[in-house]
Amino acid sequence: MEQCEVILMSTRLVILGLLRQQPLYGYEIKQLIEEHMADWTSIAFGSIYFALDKLAEEALIEKVAVEQQGNRPSRSVYQITPAGQAEFLLLLRSAWKEVEHSYFNLDLGLFFISALPRDEIKGYVQERIKLLERALEYLSRHEQSQLIDADTPAIARAIFSHSVAHTWAELDCTRNLLSGLENGEYS
Repeated sequence: MEQCEVILMSTRLVILGLLRQQPLYGYEIKQLIEEHMADWTSIAFGSIYFALDKLAEEALIEKVAVEQQGNRPSRSVYQITPAGQAEFLLLLRSAWKEVEHSYFNLDLGLFFISALPRDEIKGYVQERIKLLERALEYLSRHEQSQLIDADTPAIARAIFSHSVAHTWAELDCTRNLLSGLENGEYS
């Protein structure tokens, strides 16, 4: 599956999944994603409205109300349709069956490593190690704060564990890269 298709699929899956719980408007969907999913999904705010329009066009969701408060712009409230419920289950099952291949810009940088001075590359690798260590610290703190919140589902522990495992693997590979650069393995 192409990376663009995976992003579209995940946006559709998230929106349909959230609408299964209750009717929502776009900004509420954005807030729920930011509050509960920001560590493990990258759904852009603009793509939410694009996806809502597309899902409505496909009759997977429908507008149930248009609200307006004072001079604020009106907002459409959406709910999932029976066809949307079926699509959600199809996407959810697909998420369990697919093994995604990730593409990393770092791998492109490694392929062309000889174009930059060795000391410059080592500086980037050292900075990347610091960033990954900070990411692990953040995930640890964020996991603790999320898991004490009664509204956080128990499965969040497994989601955090998955993110932490990937970050540790990236850190381990980056440390090995630095070691290899320092030992002259990549000349």
